[in-house]
Amino acid sequence: MNTLLAKGSRQRIQVGDASTVFWARDRHEFEDDFSLFLGEPPKGQEPDYGRIRSLLSAVRTGVLPKDDDMPFYVLGLGPNASRIVVRFWYEGSIRDMKQKIAQHFNDIEIVRAANEREFLSLFQLLASIAAEGKADNIPPNLGGEVARAVFNGTGYPRTLLVGAIRRCKAEQRVNRVRAAIIKGFLVRDSRIQNSNNKEVGVMLDRSNDNIGYVLGRLFAVLERIQETAHTGLNKTIRDTYFSAATSNPLVIFKRLHELAVHHLAKIRNSGQNTVWLEKLMGEVMDKIPATGIPVTLSLEDQGRFAVGYYHQRQDFFTANKNEDKGE
Repeated sequence: MNTLLAKGSRQRIQVGDASTVFWARDRHEFEDDFSLFLGEPPKGQEPDYGRIRSLLSAVRTGVLPKDDDMPFYVLGLGPNASRIVVRFWYEGSIRDMKQKIAQHFNDIEIVRAANEREFLSLFQLLASIAAEGKADNIPPNLGGEVARAVFNGTGYPRTLLVGAIRRCKAEQRVNRVRAAIIKGFLVRDSRIQNSNNKEVGVMLDRSNDNIGYVLGRLFAVLERIQETAHTGLNKTIRDTYFSAATSNPLVIFKRLHELAVHHLAKIRNSGQNTVWLEKLMGEVMDKIPATGIPVTLSLEDQGRFAVGYYHQRQDFFTANKNEDKGE
C-alpha cells in the first residue's frame, strides 16, 4: 500500500479528497492506462486522448483482450482526523471496469467548442461545482461518491446535480462541464429507473418537448435576438435573468418576451432580416404546452433548462446558417 501511495506512483490518482489506488491481480498494461482515463494530467501536459478513444472503440465493438478477465481492484482512501477511512472499494475485472468507464464517458458526452478538451476528468467535474473552481471548495466525500458511481455503474450522487445547477445560477452561466454533469445525471438516472421518457442528448434536439428544455432553448433564442439588436453588448439577459428564469419562469418570460418585441423592432429598423429569428422563436414557443409556462420548475427540469440553453447556444455557433438570407 505504501508503494501504491508513494509520490510519483502511476497507480494513484486524486479524486476530490480521496487518494485512489488501483492494481490488477498480475501485471497488466491497464494499470498504466487507468490514470489516463479518469485522472487529471500533470499541470502543463495535455491528456492522451488516443488511449481513451481506443478504449471507447474497443468497448463499443466488443473487441477486448482475453486477459481482460483478470481481477482488478480500486481503493479510495480519505482523511478523517488522525486516521484514514475507506471512501470506496471496487473489486471486479478489467473488462468490467473498462465497460463502466466507457459508460461514464458516454453519459457525460455533450457538444463542445473545438478548443475544449475532448474528455473530462473526474477532477474537472468536481471542480466545476466548487466555488471559484478551487479544489479546496469541493464538497467533502463527493469525490468518493462520484467515483463509486462510475466504478459500480450506479446513479451519480444527487449532490452533483444540485451543485452544477447552483453554480450555473450563481454565475449566471452554463459552461460545457456543468452541462455535461447535468446531462450525465439525467441520462444515467433515466436508464437506471427504466424510464420511457425522452432525455436530453449530446446536442440540440428540436423534438424534445420537455418544458424545462424548451424554456432553456427559448431563453437562448431571446438572448440571441438581444445580441443581434445590440452588437457589442457586455451584458445580456443571461447576466440579469438566468437564475430567475430557471426558478420562476412564468413571471420572467413574460418580461423577456416584451423585451424581445422591442429588440426585433430595432433589428428591422436597422435594415436587418429578422425572419429566421422570428421563425425560430415561434418554433420553440409552439412547444410550450397549452397549460402555459409553469410558475416553477422541478430540480430536474431546471437542469434540462440549463442543457437546453447550452445546446441552443452551441447550435448557434456551429450550425451552417446564413442569417442575412433568413436561412
